[in-house]
Amino acid sequence: MSSPSKRREMDLMKLMMSDYKVEMINDGMQEFYVDFHGPKESPYEGGVWRIRVELPDAYPYKSPSIGFVNKIYHPNVDEMSGSVCLDVINQTWSPMFDLVNVFEVFLPQLLLYPNPSDPLNGEAAALMMRDRTAYEQRVKESCQKYAKSEDIGAGEEEKSSDEELSEDEYASSDGDEGMAGKADP
Repeated sequence: MSSPSKRREMDLMKLMMSDYKVEMINDGMQEFYVDFHGPKESPYEGGVWRIRVELPDAYPYKSPSIGFVNKIYHPNVDEMSGSVCLDVINQTWSPMFDLVNVFEVFLPQLLLYPNPSDPLNGEAAALMMRDRTAYEQRVKESCQKYAKSEDIGAGEEEKSSDEELSEDEYASSDGDEGMAGKADP
C-alpha cells in the first residue's frame, strides 16, 4: 500500500489533469486553490468560486478541509468565512474517495441539495424553507455579485499586490488607467 504522501501527490496530479484550474498556495502539496463552477440547472449555474483546499497530514484517511474564498449564499456555507459544513464531507468521507470526487460529487451535491436543517448560514436556511423562489433569486443575485470568473479571489483582503494577480487579471488591468485599486505594473 502506498504512503499518504504518495497518495496526496497522485490525487493532486489527477485533479490537475482534470478540467479544474489548480493553483498551489505554497511549495508544499497540502494547500491549494481550485476554481469550481456551479452545477448546471441550479441557481448556482454560471457562478465560479475559488475553493481553498487543505489536506491534513493523515489524508486520505482524514477528509480535506474545504472553504469558499469568494462569497456564496448557501445554508451550509458560512457567509463570512466560507467554511463548508464539515458534516457534508466528514461523515461520508472514505479513503476510497479522492480530490476529483470532492469537485465532481461532494460540492455539486452540496449546491444542488442544501440542508437547511443543519445551517451555517441561518438566514439562507430560513429563506430557503420559507420561500424557495426568493431564496433562488437571492442565490442568483449573489452569483452575479461575487461569483463571476473575473471576480475569483478579488474579494479577499489577502490580495494586496500585483504579484498575486492571475495572468488574466494582470492582462485586463493593463492600459486600464481609470481603474482604481490596482498599482501600476
